[in-house]
Amino acid sequence: MTPERHSPTGTDDPTLGPPPGCPAHGLGPGGLHRLYGPEAQDLGALYEKLRAEHGVVAPALLHDDVPIWVVLGHSENMHMLRTPSQYTRDTRVWAPLQDGTVKPDHPLMPIVAWQPICCHAEGDEHLRLRGAVTGAMATIDHRGIRRYINRATQHLVNKFCEEGRADLVSQFAEHLPMAVLCEILGMPDEYNDRIVQAARDMLKGTETAIASNAYIMDVLMRLTVRRRAEPKDDFTSHLINDPAGLTDEEVGQHLRVVMIVSYEATANLLANVLRVVLTDPGFRARLNGGQMTVPQAVEQSLWDEPPFSAILPYVAKQETELGGQRIRKGDGLILGIAPGNVDPRVRPDLKANMQGNRSHLAFSGGPHECPGQDIGRAIADVGVDALLTRLQDVQLACEEDVLRWRESISNRHLVELPVKFAPKPQQDVTQRPSVNPVPSQRLDNWQVGTAQPQPQSIAPEPVAPTPTEMPEPSRRPGVFQRLLRWWRGE
Repeated sequence: MTPERHSPTGTDDPTLGPPPGCPAHGLGPGGLHRLYGPEAQDLGALYEKLRAEHGVVAPALLHDDVPIWVVLGHSENMHMLRTPSQYTRDTRVWAPLQDGTVKPDHPLMPIVAWQPICCHAEGDEHLRLRGAVTGAMATIDHRGIRRYINRATQHLVNKFCEEGRADLVSQFAEHLPMAVLCEILGMPDEYNDRIVQAARDMLKGTETAIASNAYIMDVLMRLTVRRRAEPKDDFTSHLINDPAGLTDEEVGQHLRVVMIVSYEATANLLANVLRVVLTDPGFRARLNGGQMTVPQAVEQSLWDEPPFSAILPYVAKQETELGGQRIRKGDGLILGIAPGNVDPRVRPDLKANMQGNRSHLAFSGGPHECPGQDIGRAIADVGVDALLTRLQDVQLACEEDVLRWRESISNRHLVELPVKFAPKPQQDVTQRPSVNPVPSQRLDNWQVGTAQPQPQSIAPEPVAPTPTEMPEPSRRPGVFQRLLRWWRGE
């Protein structure tokens, strides 16, 4: 019989702490690891340490030493996502919020505070709110958006293509998703550096996160009021006019979720895919050789470097057990996307290609699975493809080991991705990309990350045959004739 392990809600009990002189005294209350501060500089390594010490579900501490469970196993995460009878996203029932342990000025409050949104709702209310969001999503013209993504990419590349150098994080990956989302929501005039910076800041748990959240909400509530008075053919207007009858507050909060989650996820996804293309020769070779398409490269990245490494909190609605741990009613749990994706029971070989396998946790799952994942994929697919088509000779402008990441409990994103390439002329953003010479199907001529563009021979202009040289058009043999030839071995 396995002894019962203590719940993290009781970590202030001195009897649960390590004995005097134990090295664990350098940890948090109860000898638990902190998911913030100096020990959490490398959360991936910390998750593996927790997996080794506690198994697939481990106790840990959030900011201000708030107790939490981290779900590290792939199947355990999927069970939590798919069992709404036992686990909820309604944070109002989270014990640390109820007893005041999580205070209003907690740095993660923009993430954990309950809001009138489908992510935090259950039952009929969840169906009403989620139905409005998916209904508005269904009105998006995906072909039109893909064309807009391409134009936005050309516009961004035009800003640095003549320089021959760029930072693909600050000049591309952080801007393309926001430009597209502002277009989808019906607020293209709001797209600027400030809204990009606020969107990134509010998820970091910084001292300015609450102020950044307030700015985003002010922008979205003003948009809601405008579209309530003057509806247009955009996501916001369709959300307002849905039969579910959302209030202005509900509309604004759902716009916030769609914007921030989609933006952060897609910005990270773009940066991750581009980094791997520029630094991994094997990855690049599979793209150049046609063994992998850009969408497949995006999917591989969702396994290896999910845009969100964790989502919190889920809350236990009743006393239960998960991964061998006793979970008490009111305990909070973290959806461990990154550690779940590298669960050794699912991926014993992390270098194995996951092509064709979409069972990763990058877009969550169950009733709260991301409804906008197709838009995120489209931004990454089209954006990466269009960028690499324009900058065929792009290569990393620094050593790989000097690249830096900024990590929080929610995500890990690249700080910068400096690249160099031969200067290119600006391109008309209203036209499709037409860089000469570009083959219609990229094979050996499309070399990403090479030091210099490969010389290409100019094909001679085709000569039309004379009438006497025109071959007699051949007729395709009938089914019986083909069968007879096959039988004869011809």
